[in-house]
Amino acid sequence: MPKRTRFTTWRPLATAATAALLATLLTPMAAQATPRGSEPVYSYGNAIREAVWVDTGLDGDRDGKTDRVAVDIVRPRETARQGRKVPVIMDASPYYSCCGRGNESQKKTYDAQGRVAQMPLYYDNYFVPRGYAFVGVDLAGTNRSDGCVDVGGRSDIHSAKAVVDWLNGRAKAYTSRTGTTRAHAGWTNGRTGMIGKSWDGTIANGVAATGVKGLKTIVPISAISSWYDYYFQQGAPLYDSGPDWLSNYVDSPDARAKCGAVQHKLADGAPRTGDWTPLWSERDYVKAARKVKASVFLVHGMQDLNVRMKHVGQWWDALAKNGVDRKIWLSQTGHVDPFDFRRAEWVETLHRWFDHELMGYDNGIDREPMADIERAPDQWATSALWPPSGTRATTLRPDRGTRPGVGTLGLRRGHGSEGFTDDPTRSEADWAAQIDRPTPEKAGFVTRPLTRALRLSGSSEVTVTATPSTPTAHLSAVLVDIGPATIRDYAHAGEGITTLTDRTCWGASTAGDSSCFKETKAKTADVDYTVVSRGWADLGNHASDHKGSPLTPGTRYTITLDLAATDRVVPKGHRLALIVAGTDKDLIDPPADTPKLTLDLSRTSARVPFVGGATAFARATTGAAPATPDATVLDGVREPRAAHRVPEASR
Repeated sequence: MPKRTRFTTWRPLATAATAALLATLLTPMAAQATPRGSEPVYSYGNAIREAVWVDTGLDGDRDGKTDRVAVDIVRPRETARQGRKVPVIMDASPYYSCCGRGNESQKKTYDAQGRVAQMPLYYDNYFVPRGYAFVGVDLAGTNRSDGCVDVGGRSDIHSAKAVVDWLNGRAKAYTSRTGTTRAHAGWTNGRTGMIGKSWDGTIANGVAATGVKGLKTIVPISAISSWYDYYFQQGAPLYDSGPDWLSNYVDSPDARAKCGAVQHKLADGAPRTGDWTPLWSERDYVKAARKVKASVFLVHGMQDLNVRMKHVGQWWDALAKNGVDRKIWLSQTGHVDPFDFRRAEWVETLHRWFDHELMGYDNGIDREPMADIERAPDQWATSALWPPSGTRATTLRPDRGTRPGVGTLGLRRGHGSEGFTDDPTRSEADWAAQIDRPTPEKAGFVTRPLTRALRLSGSSEVTVTATPSTPTAHLSAVLVDIGPATIRDYAHAGEGITTLTDRTCWGASTAGDSSCFKETKAKTADVDYTVVSRGWADLGNHASDHKGSPLTPGTRYTITLDLAATDRVVPKGHRLALIVAGTDKDLIDPPADTPKLTLDLSRTSARVPFVGGATAFARATTGAAPATPDATVLDGVREPRAAHRVPEASR
């Protein structure tokens, strides 16, 4: 059962001295009142642009010298002249040269002196004029940094943590990659906020999990919380490659020539068996959530099939257990940045968040609802807490129906059995489209049409008791909202957005760094069903999430599949379905065999977090027995695209 989150008291940040100092930066009229936020009073065009190389103390590339990571800095010149110290917004990334950042795949560019001319994204354009420094860190082994990429391990995390240490006077930096002239961060007060999408946000999670002093907040967007769960779920392989492939993908040419040993170590430590190894323990930030002192503003797409929503549920619950201050946005998109699905609201909210966490403004953001959730394309609702108070896990039980493979879902214990044969050519889209028809590759169970709306919020789990016919078998379980809706088309190339040609500007620009970006709009689809949550497992992991074993054909096994966190209101008149099947095409890899599995329905159930618990479910499913649905094929989004092997991919 997922833990209910707690909203803790925010630490006091604003002081009279801070307010008075900030007021001097405003116009005389505005200075008569306490300022509510930072204003763009500094010149972006005249900002200081510089590069330093921070010594990590590691020698990942084994060249006999400690690695230095490149740190590109843009900061206000006026505050430097006045001796004022500024806070830092930091994005540590492996993508600044190999692949690009954001919807337009921007890369860092440099002037003749080696100073950053274009910093990808809008953070520097928008925040530097407001009195922040922006710092873009090349992870070890990428772009202008020494070392090797180790995919979320010690090198990745320590190369970013070392920069936070330098900003707080605890590490050494130099003015060049190989020189001896020291660089000092006397221009900053050390208060640092990390932000980033995908791998960048993952680094923010990992650095926060070290408990490093000076890191005050993180904003992880579509980020990984445990690298095992990026590549596997309970032994089931989500991708056909491992972290060694990913390391090679982002390594700089120099690192690629030196880092063969690191890639061999990654390959050896991540066997395709799906067994947990020490390599995964090093890359599990959830277990270190007790060390997190920074606040967390988490953003994720509920249909993200790259960095899947399981990362949200386990990280959020661990942070809640340890009393971390939190805020969350959940969209209907796939792997998409909020700048590209809710731009104006995002920039305003992020500005207020950093002002509160890094500058100490009492702007009220800590007293606003914890969660923003997209209910329909561009239609958002809020929750004071997430999951909401009154959310309780409810046990739903599948039962046989009047037709084989088309069963019921309710509160009473089921009986009998249902069977299916794994078909690796079929996906969750195929299963849901034929929920009211017997098909050999799935077992489906559906509630009565709801007499009132029913909200599920948080992480679910499905316990399956199954008898396989072969020594290997994979299982998938999905929850589906059956009913007409207009949703973001997350299976489209844009994963829920369409990029337009018009541009809007967010901050100041220079000749080399524009703050103007292409607008987007929602890419929608009219559907008859929506997959709400998913989970996968290798049945060979029935005794342990961390280690699998061969199955004995004809023997009954019980396993509990973790389903991804979500938040969904199933409307009145819709039905909620549970589908259990084998390989989910393009989302997990198939097993070595093609098993037939027989489910013991009396020992199979789902635990689903409903607002109002079992009482709400019972009220919503009470009514006259419905007529047998027409066995028509339902329309949905096209089947999900092949799973990405890169935690950034197209968006």
